[in-house]
Amino acid sequence: MTCHRAGPVAGRRACLIGLGAGLLLPAWTPAWAGAQVEEQLADAVRTALSAAVADDAPPKPRFDHIEDRLAYLRWLGAMSERLKRQKSELQTRVEFLETLWYESKRAGLEPALVLGLVQVESNFRKYAISVAGARGYMQVMPFWMRQIGNGDVSRLFHMQTNLRFGCVILRHYLDVEQGNLFMALGRYNGSRGRAEYPNMVLGARKRWLPPTA
Repeated sequence: MTCHRAGPVAGRRACLIGLGAGLLLPAWTPAWAGAQVEEQLADAVRTALSAAVADDAPPKPRFDHIEDRLAYLRWLGAMSERLKRQKSELQTRVEFLETLWYESKRAGLEPALVLGLVQVESNFRKYAISVAGARGYMQVMPFWMRQIGNGDVSRLFHMQTNLRFGCVILRHYLDVEQGNLFMALGRYNGSRGRAEYPNMVLGARKRWLPPTA
């Protein structure tokens, strides 16, 4: 894996170039983002991560209590309204949010945190590519697909695959850092120990906190 950095995090969002409407720009467009650093994984860790990304079943949230379902629907409605600027088409917006909620919960992560990370990493651009080669919504580095996936790097542009990998990787970094979110976010961006990126993600997270009523 390359250890190149994508440049300063500040101003990155202004430099992101995404797919847009898909008609005016080529599919392979650059984005500014950091990059996870490839590390040697123990066999047990690699096996566990491979199992965590292997199930391609579509997200089907299930709720034991009607109150939980109603809370989810309130969340979905509120987040859909907030995401209109980035994703104007309702069905696309809802499918993205349903999948992100499912993958966040599956990995034991807060959806607001993952939404904040996606905002900082790609500004919700499905085909964003960083100068370091990170891909998609959560800017996943291709080496992860070779290490714990099927090796098909193009799959990182598939919505659920990208969100699945991103959430599993962040969960892995949280485990490695013994629950220290600041350090885990730094690892995710390849800037461990520096405050700029974690502060950006945590600041963006506030926009995506669920409705309180």
